[in-house]
Amino acid sequence: MEKRAEGIWMKLDNAAKIYPAAMRRDWTAIFRFSMNLTEPVDPQVLAEAVRSTLPRFPSFSVRLRRGVFWFYLDQNPGEPELQQDVANPCVRMKLRENRHFMFRVRYYDTRIAVEFFHVLCDGTGGLCFTKTLVAEYLRLKYGAEIPRGREILDCREAPRPEEWEDAFLKYAGKQTRSRQEPDAYFLPGISEPPDGIHVITGMIPVREVLSRSKALGVTLTEYLTAVLIQSVDAIQRRHVRRESRLKPVKVCIPVNLRAFFPSPTLRNFSFFVNPGIEARLGACSLEEIAALVHHQMGLEATEKNLRARFSVNVRSERNPILRVTPLFLKNLVMRAVFYRVGDRKTSTTLTNLGRVELPQEMARYVQRVDLVLGPLSRNRAVSAAITYGDTLYYTFTNTMKNRELEREFFCRLVQLGIPVKVESNEQWSER
Repeated sequence: MEKRAEGIWMKLDNAAKIYPAAMRRDWTAIFRFSMNLTEPVDPQVLAEAVRSTLPRFPSFSVRLRRGVFWFYLDQNPGEPELQQDVANPCVRMKLRENRHFMFRVRYYDTRIAVEFFHVLCDGTGGLCFTKTLVAEYLRLKYGAEIPRGREILDCREAPRPEEWEDAFLKYAGKQTRSRQEPDAYFLPGISEPPDGIHVITGMIPVREVLSRSKALGVTLTEYLTAVLIQSVDAIQRRHVRRESRLKPVKVCIPVNLRAFFPSPTLRNFSFFVNPGIEARLGACSLEEIAALVHHQMGLEATEKNLRARFSVNVRSERNPILRVTPLFLKNLVMRAVFYRVGDRKTSTTLTNLGRVELPQEMARYVQRVDLVLGPLSRNRAVSAAITYGDTLYYTFTNTMKNRELEREFFCRLVQLGIPVKVESNEQWSER
């Protein structure tokens, strides 16, 4: 962070720069974590927990500002107002209605939820904030002495500057790789009105998925990706009769770069890999798709390859001509690149945050953890997975009137012998 006369400000990290340019009146890139506790939430204590937590996360106490050449983040005093939770989470965020904060804290019954605009952070930073906030709530409400560390921060400690570093700039290299790749199949469907979002969660015994993924020699994420690819491919074949017109089916898989480049940053530091199949070559079995995904992830999710791919974006940011180009022209260019290179290259997205580990002193109060990924600008059906305890929570968000992908995916899991209990913001059932 840098100091000015009126306070503290900082530049957007390299990944965040695209979101203000690409956001629309009906869309901002949002994701959400929630935790269900053993007792109803006390809003007064939750408000106090927000006030206690926020000083430990100075990179979250900011508002988005428009400069001459770039957007930037400026210190934002106070804290966001608590909101009652809603049935359609992750709708567009109106910053002016949220005291200009880029996250919102919601509650309902036993649930505490935090929704983040991607300008602020990625899933790792968002989960750290959510864990810390809930830990503070439990301390204030019940006097719970919860161990603090890297994933649950101690709010009595001073923030560390490296927690808000732009790790993309730190680790960018000279060698780059092209962004070019073929467009993927686009799921058809009629869009709901603005803010109409269907949320469908499958609760799955994680051991069942792990046993099947191990049998195929792939990771849990690779197995779920294979089932998702096969589901999208089946939908495409129902809608596209001529095999020569079939398009590739690819799934965007965000990769946490901290696993390759050591950084404690709480801001964005993830990239993506797009494994998939060439559908024109013929229908594939699940075993074939899982093997393809496994090898594609092995080739693409490496330190050198990921560095070369995100270094393209860093090189663009450092371009001397682009640096002095007025912001309104930059926005036009970045918006065009986003809609040409962004989610046109994939059919859908699956982000898996893995297993959430909580200290026993905290876990005794937390019954459930969920992750919801807001719909993308073009791909209107996306999914997110997170594991807590013995349960994998797999959540689709969809802004289309049909739920063809969700039905296809969960039915395939059931056909594979994996039990799924399904709930939605409309109704729930068990299979």
